[in-house]
Amino acid sequence: MANNLKPIRVLVVGCGNMGASHAMAYHTTEGFEICGIVSTGKSKDLLNEKLGGGYSLYSDFETALNATNPDAVCISTYPDTHESFAIKALEKGCHVFIEKPLADTVSGAERVAEAAKKAGKKLVVGYILRHHPSWEKFIELAQQLGKPLVMRMNLNQQSHGNMWTVHRNLMKSLSPIVDCGVHYIDVMCQMVRSKPLQVGAIGARLTEEIPAGNYNYGQLQIRFEDGSVGWYEAGWGPMISETAFFVKDVIGPKGSVSIVAKDAGGTGKSSSIEAHTKTESIRFHHADLNTNDEFINEDEWINLQDEPDHQELCNREQRYFLKAINEDIDLTDHVQDAVNSLRIAFACDESVRTGQVVLL
Repeated sequence: MANNLKPIRVLVVGCGNMGASHAMAYHTTEGFEICGIVSTGKSKDLLNEKLGGGYSLYSDFETALNATNPDAVCISTYPDTHESFAIKALEKGCHVFIEKPLADTVSGAERVAEAAKKAGKKLVVGYILRHHPSWEKFIELAQQLGKPLVMRMNLNQQSHGNMWTVHRNLMKSLSPIVDCGVHYIDVMCQMVRSKPLQVGAIGARLTEEIPAGNYNYGQLQIRFEDGSVGWYEAGWGPMISETAFFVKDVIGPKGSVSIVAKDAGGTGKSSSIEAHTKTESIRFHHADLNTNDEFINEDEWINLQDEPDHQELCNREQRYFLKAINEDIDLTDHVQDAVNSLRIAFACDESVRTGQVVLL
């Protein structure tokens, strides 16, 4: 980055898992400067201490926004605040990095997208898998399998302790298939680049500890215009099984490609944030048969040397945010993809609640 560019002064809002990781990225990346840290509880004090102290701390977002006059705002709060915080930041002339989902309703996401367009500011949504070399490779290989594709994915989390507290709080506004599902719906849409036509989904409430009408286990199915189909499954809670909780598998006429996480798929790993992005190996299977109907090619094992950990992925997201601001990158498609994946996820949520297939 050219040294003559002034650092981007960023206000960090929310200091949980993701907020703390993004703050660390700003703290260590040349080109950013943290101008304030916001949280309602003690998490801001702990984060400030971890970063060496010295940052201005605030309990209220609007107070912080007015006091610091930032160039950019990073929003990693619970989803029910995303829309209002993002729009206030954009209307104040700030660029915005926002954790997924963009908002807790589709109309809210559209309002945020429109506010970014109106303000002429950058809006980057935290789709962390878009910055992972192995996931990029996974998508690239899936696109070589022909059409239609069959995509099978899940991420079930046997959460306890602090993670169960986080999940219970998330479920006040979103189900697991919406909150986590947007990542994998986004991946499926990148793999097929075809119009999604309809969704169906099922869900179950396995605990009295979440609001009535909500559910902590869900499974969704998507049908695309090109004949491709995909399913995604997500469950949160102390009762969730760790058997086959990590499935990332795509099948096409020419073979299949799978993420095989030998280590991340081990017992006790389903609640680990680190394990959620770890790929370890990609298995590429070719369907070609010889005259005896035996396989011509052995399966390929692809081990990418570049296997970033969770913090490095957050660093990469923020370097992309910085690049988007400094090089004026057109983020129209990026924002539209975020709105679309959320629209599909909420259609799945509607399907769970009504018991009906939802046409998109």
